[in-house]
Amino acid sequence: MTFRIFRHHPPKRLLIGLVLLGWLAITLFSCTGFNPRQTSGRTTEIEFWTMQLQPKFTDYFNQLIHEFETANPSIQVRWVDVPWSGMESKILTSVVAKTPPDVVNLNPNFASQLAGRGAWLSLDDRIPADVRAQYLPKIWQASQLDGQSFGIPWYLTTRIAIVNQALLKTAGVETPPANFKDLFQAAETLHTATGKYAFFSTLVASDAAEVLESLVQQGVTLVNDDGTAAFNTPTTKAIFANWVKLYQNGWVPKEVLTEGQRYGIDLFQRGESAVVQASPGFLQAIAKNAPSIAKNTIPASQLTGKTGKKNVAVMNLVIPRDTDQPDAAVKFALFITNNTNQLSFAKAANVLPSTQAALKDPYFSQLPANPTVLDQARIISAEQLPNSEVLIPVMRNLKQLQKLIYENLQAAALQQKSVDQALNDAELAWNHLVIATD
Repeated sequence: MTFRIFRHHPPKRLLIGLVLLGWLAITLFSCTGFNPRQTSGRTTEIEFWTMQLQPKFTDYFNQLIHEFETANPSIQVRWVDVPWSGMESKILTSVVAKTPPDVVNLNPNFASQLAGRGAWLSLDDRIPADVRAQYLPKIWQASQLDGQSFGIPWYLTTRIAIVNQALLKTAGVETPPANFKDLFQAAETLHTATGKYAFFSTLVASDAAEVLESLVQQGVTLVNDDGTAAFNTPTTKAIFANWVKLYQNGWVPKEVLTEGQRYGIDLFQRGESAVVQASPGFLQAIAKNAPSIAKNTIPASQLTGKTGKKNVAVMNLVIPRDTDQPDAAVKFALFITNNTNQLSFAKAANVLPSTQAALKDPYFSQLPANPTVLDQARIISAEQLPNSEVLIPVMRNLKQLQKLIYENLQAAALQQKSVDQALNDAELAWNHLVIATD
């Protein structure tokens, strides 16, 4: 059914009046600098998107926003919390429609994909060098593409190894594995003795990048300076061969080819695997979901390879290029990520700060009198940070690189390809993609 405003054609005098009124409005708005985000003569509004921080942190952010607005009475902040699973599509839609928020919480890997399309405000000319120097240098670099800063670091997590020490000991493994060589040996020993597994790492191309990151930790350079493939090396061949051996002998679950990271977490909570790498907060989930497993669980340092490198996950704040309030947006983003507020949020959320001064707080280096496993995990996590970095460099087409490596590693594990052929195919496909997108 179609509804009409006029039953008959409107009088010509009315049409002329509407046109004149519209022209007058446009003239007034252009003369007075009207801004649709201007909420009054003195106050502007900025919109701030976060990822799934409500309701746990509702009171925290309401208070933080109140403090900012009190100190900056000409700026009002409208906070919108977006479900984790919906953020990528929601921000993509808003960027394409040129109706983005003014400040948005993302991670560098996803944000870099849009940075390559010029979606974000360039920050190097807007944030002084002495302010940028307050953040951990490696972490600031995680939000740069082609030498240009597109984001401001916020909170961090470094993975730790969470270990079911009782399960390892049933197979005579007394010390938690510290590196991937030890882990692969434990996989054979534990499965032979008990039928259970040392670990689960997904090879599903669309899921976690843990295996891709492990290549870097074991000394593999993924791409050359010109973007072409650098991963087809003897080191990578040896790692692929180890995976083939693990899979063919049943020392890792067959589901590594079909199930994502969530499956590995469930496997650990059922007592079917001995080591899972996750953020310290996972210890709380184990205590709630699997208390009998939690009793035998200890935190340990993140697994690494010969490089000694460890992974850090970064959450950052980016400012869309199409914001109509760039100065207010930058001011608010720097307020959220300053030393004081980073420290308070890190304590509230059991994460790590990305500013150097906040990280020096004793909370991250000294255990309390009667430490819990969460306290121990926090100290281990913070101690790793100097050797931690975003292991996979910010690059264009990162998801395609992961897909090519994972799918060819799967083919090798299934013995559909030799290790050499799998790596040659991945290298050739990646180089064609690089040439095509230059």
